[in-house]
Amino acid sequence: MKTGGVVLGASIFPYQLTSAYQSFLKSGPLRVGVIGCGDRGKGIMHVMTQMPKEFEVTAICDIMDFRLEETKKRFSGLTFKSYKEYEKLIEDKNIDAVVIATPLNMHFAPAKAALQAGKHVYLEKTMTYDIPEAKELITLVQANPKLTLQVGHQYRYTPLYYKVKDMIQSGYLGKVTQIDSRWDRNWNWRRPVPDPSLERTINWRMYKEYSGGLPAELLSHQIDFINWAFETHPDTIIGTGGIDNYHDGRETYDNVQLLLRYDKEEMIGNFGATCSNAREGYSFSIKGSQGTVELLMNEGYYYPEKERMEELQIVDGVSGATKLTWKEGKGIPILDEKTKDGTWYALSDFIKSINKKTLPASNVISGATTATCIHLANRSLFDKTIEPWKPEYNYG
Repeated sequence: MKTGGVVLGASIFPYQLTSAYQSFLKSGPLRVGVIGCGDRGKGIMHVMTQMPKEFEVTAICDIMDFRLEETKKRFSGLTFKSYKEYEKLIEDKNIDAVVIATPLNMHFAPAKAALQAGKHVYLEKTMTYDIPEAKELITLVQANPKLTLQVGHQYRYTPLYYKVKDMIQSGYLGKVTQIDSRWDRNWNWRRPVPDPSLERTINWRMYKEYSGGLPAELLSHQIDFINWAFETHPDTIIGTGGIDNYHDGRETYDNVQLLLRYDKEEMIGNFGATCSNAREGYSFSIKGSQGTVELLMNEGYYYPEKERMEELQIVDGVSGATKLTWKEGKGIPILDEKTKDGTWYALSDFIKSINKKTLPASNVISGATTATCIHLANRSLFDKTIEPWKPEYNYG
């Protein structure tokens, strides 16, 4: 097992934080079309504008005129074409890659069309709406090995989460048996609707036809991280929930709790979300016999158990300093350096994967695994079943 100074003191993130990745570029910026101009689509475009040597947005697409107008206004300094049909955007010969930030039920169709047209794909999480789509997308990617498909689970790419993965894999936390994770808010999750006919289109997260609800939109990030960090998947998924506060016609639950059992690891994962209380917000605890990691989005702390505490607090005879320094009111910082938005790291890996023809950390296999977790979780939530992991879900 590694010592505290080795794991917590070393930077194991594979790229320099200030790298612009221009060394990977072969013929200028990647020409990108963005399909879906809601908050997430515009958010990705904003990050791309901070990486002008890597990305050039040449086209946007949305079925709603006001979204297109909002995007043009927000990015008035850019020149790009506008489309209302994703098929037309994909036909554009001046586009090398597409970003897909649509409602979940519309992830698969444009991804399939883009791959068949020879374009790289950055596909927002969760990868697909259901398991059959995930399986077909794997087949499509395997049939187009020169193309990159990356899934937008951006926490896989940040230096903080890379380091926590290393702590887990090195055994630094000891025997991990419990994961406690929440992503809470006190908000009905509704967006303003300028026309009643657009209710389901704008508030798609509320309706089963379009959405995987809280598990897909929020908890998939933390479930995906556990899959990645432990190189595993759950063996049993149990969910409970309901529309417990906002009785406003929505179909997806506003209060959910998922319990995932990992047999090989002898570990339980608790993943919960509510729309009725924001006290905990985003919280993520990984509990091992030698210590606990507590994660927020951009910072994390290590809390050693008593035995490990005594080991780490030995005073160095030369400097008189303790091996690790506690932050006042918190634990031992896992990462001291300031980091960028997780999407920056994810997009940087997208460029690298395309130009070096390497597999992105969040790829079609890992994306399918997490999409399957979410599909099974929702099946358990709504059908009140216990969902087992089947051999056919082992995609790797």
